[in-house]
This record gives sequence, structure tokens and C-alpha cells, in this order.
Amino acid sequence: MNAVMADNGTFYYNIQGIAEGTSYNIIYQDGEDRDFQPEIESLLAGFEKSMSVYDETSLISRINRNENVETDYYFETIFNRAKEISRQTEGAFDISAEPLFRAWGFSSREKDIPDKEKVDALKEYVGMDKMKIENKRVVKSNPNIVLNANAIAKGYSADIVSDFLDGHGCLNYLVEIGGEIRMRGENTAGEAWRIGIDRPAEDNPIPGQDLQLILQITDRGVATSGNYRQFYIQDGQKVTHTINPATGYPVTHNLLSTTVIARDAITADAFATAFLVVGIEKALEWVQKFPDLDALFICDEEGQYKMYHTPGIKENLIPA
Repeated sequence: MNAVMADNGTFYYNIQGIAEGTSYNIIYQDGEDRDFQPEIESLLAGFEKSMSVYDETSLISRINRNENVETDYYFETIFNRAKEISRQTEGAFDISAEPLFRAWGFSSREKDIPDKEKVDALKEYVGMDKMKIENKRVVKSNPNIVLNANAIAKGYSADIVSDFLDGHGCLNYLVEIGGEIRMRGENTAGEAWRIGIDRPAEDNPIPGQDLQLILQITDRGVATSGNYRQFYIQDGQKVTHTINPATGYPVTHNLLSTTVIARDAITADAFATAFLVVGIEKALEWVQKFPDLDALFICDEEGQYKMYHTPGIKENLIPA
């Protein structure tokens, strides 16, 4: 635990580590000089035991294998929120799209382009309307339905840690897990927190290395989703990791990056993915329907980066 003195003479503490197959970085102010890292790591480990698809013994892995297991609070929270956001985004956000990701080589080691017959067959197993929770059991319309909540889980884990810090009286903090963020209060300079938004270029592989702009904001959840880092080229074709559950195919539009600001990180995380799926026109249309959301979009327009944003965050944007 590293300590940094703020401008007002109080101390902020910084803890870092690994969780959910990614890194976390947490800054918090605490008048009692407490080291929360052991408790936070235990909290995150418990969350992974519920929602990690990389752990064969986790709850979600066992549900994917159709074992007779009871759901827990973490799973039910994510499942129900994912189902609600799937409905709100007309299926653009869908944690049951895992079979499509596997087919396109993003959840497996083999990179391959499936034929239309395979894509059409797999789409039969995709859809949040094809499953429900009943008596603490997941009921599927087809046993081949497989879930992967990675597009919402990191955001939710940031909320979990934030709730923990709230419960321990921390009024100023920033929680970042795998790039998804939840923050409250002020930074060490006594200002709203500053979040860097990466330039969405293929030659910008390291987060924070080359920024497009800075978002200064607080008391919100922030998540960014982009197409510019996870992709592969096969037979001269660029295959991005953003797959439209409705079509079964990777998206091909010019929206490169979406950043969503919401009341909590679970909401920001899911909507950032959904907006990236549907593209700039639909995303700009949809974001107007949700007054609790703000968003920033970066598009490739004839080789130039063009930014669009909701009016609510105009004053929060700072050139990098």
C-alpha cells in the first residue's frame, strides 16, 4: 500500500494487483490509515468464484456445463441486469453470445472464419429470452446455451469494491478494474477525478500511452469499449472482437471507441459494449433515451478521428 499526501494534507492510499485476469488500481482516502487490500482481494476472489469463465470450478462455468447448482447473489445481479439491458438495447448486449465469440476465435485459441451455416446454427443458442432463473436455478431452453459475462463483470466488480469503500466511510476514491471505473469525491488535488481516453489506433497497444482526451468527472461509473486492440487478420479480412448477436458477425462500421458515463460501472460497462455493436448513428439515437447516461464516441471518418458526445459532458472534456 503506497501513500500520497493530498494538497489538503490528508493521505490517499494506492493499492494495485491482479483480479479477473486483469489488473486493478484503487486509490482511496481513509482517515484511519487502513490497508483494505486483503479484504478487497478476498472480495474479488469470491466474485471470480461466481463469474469467471476461466475458472472451471466457478458458478458460471458449472452453469455452462448444465450442472444442477444454485445461483448466488453475484450471478443473479449480473444475469438480471444483463437481461434488462439486453431488452433496452434490442439484443445488442447479450451475455449468451459466447458461442459466436468462440466460433470467431475470440474465446478460443483457433482463429477462423466460420461459414454462414455454422453462424446460423449457433444463433439458435443466443438470446437472453431463452433462459431464466427459477428457484435459484438457471433454466435454459437449450442445453447448448453458454454464458460469458466479461462485458459486464469488470464494471460490476468495480461497483462491489466501491460499495465496500462506501461501507467503510471512504468519501474519496477511484476504483479501476480492467479499465472500468467507479469513483467518488475528489482526487489528491481536491478536484474531480481525471480519466484518460485512449487514442483508438491499432498502434496504441498500451492503455494510457497515447491519449485522445481527458474526462474530468466524479461520482459516476465510466467504461470504455473499443475495436482497435482485439482483432485479427485472416485472408486479408480484419475480424474485430465486437460481434453483433443479431447477425452473428463482427461489426464493420466506423465507430472505434465508446465511453459511457452512468450512475454505476455495471451499467456503463454493458452500454459501452452495446453502443459499439450498433454503431454511431444508432448509439447517438439510443443514448438520448436514457437520461442517466452520457457518452463519448470516437469514429474513423476518412482516416481522421471524429468525436461525438452528449451535451451533458461538454464541460468535462479536456484536451490531452
